[in-house]
Amino acid sequence: MAVRQIRIMGDEILTKKCKPVKAMNERTMELIEDMFETMYQANGCGLAAPQVGVLKQIVTIDVDDGNQYVLINPEITAADGSQTGYEGCLSLPGKSGIVTRPNYVKVKALNENMEPYELEGEGLLARAICHECAHLEGRMYVELVEGELVDTAADEEEITE
Repeated sequence: MAVRQIRIMGDEILTKKCKPVKAMNERTMELIEDMFETMYQANGCGLAAPQVGVLKQIVTIDVDDGNQYVLINPEITAADGSQTGYEGCLSLPGKSGIVTRPNYVKVKALNENMEPYELEGEGLLARAICHECAHLEGRMYVELVEGELVDTAADEEEITE
């Protein structure tokens, strides 16, 4: 496993649509492992393959609910309710903004064994699913920000000092 470089907003790859994964192979399995390691190293709760420079429909999520989620070729099939709160992105470090997302989503996807499954999520998991699936379409959360982006680096400095 290896930590990969996270692409930063402005990198053209973050604006491109990703291709479906047709079969699991050693390189794709290594990519998934690297995505988890990269996500944890950056203190994130989700990561999409284009964020590490790979145009494949793969998402990794860990929202501290005791599970690691791999979503291959995900498709959101249901959404309900709403939640509004601050959201950030590993591809735009030091910034966050207020975004409204569904409070509940259901997604169908393939797991790392290419087996179909459905995942339902509420709260942070629903937010992470929506955020990461948008990356696969070449979209970033900044398109949904209500008001201005805020600098979170100052908050982090206050906490650490």
